[in-house]
Amino acid sequence: MASNDEVREIARQFDLQKHDFDQVATAFLELDQPSIPDALINAIEQGAREIVVLPYFLSAGRHVSEDIPAEVASVQKDYPDVIINIAPYLGASARMPEILLSQAKKV
Repeated sequence: MASNDEVREIARQFDLQKHDFDQVATAFLELDQPSIPDALINAIEQGAREIVVLPYFLSAGRHVSEDIPAEVASVQKDYPDVIINIAPYLGASARMPEILLSQAKKV
């Protein structure tokens, strides 16, 4: 799916930036793999002891408020010693108006 390939490319570009994360991976709620639980378990099996889930959504719909937390909770119960935090979704960023203005100026 082309839109998921875009997400993978953004994750690749993110990983090329200077950051303090040991690994960067993508995961999906539906229609593609890996699923969120599979990606979390894979990271844990590779030694992750603290994970940040960054929801790539512009608004706080059901996926952000219910589905992602439920997926994380399903893994968290089996790995209580691993810290799994869910970062604010992309659209909640205080920088979003600045980004939108920048994009609008590119026309």
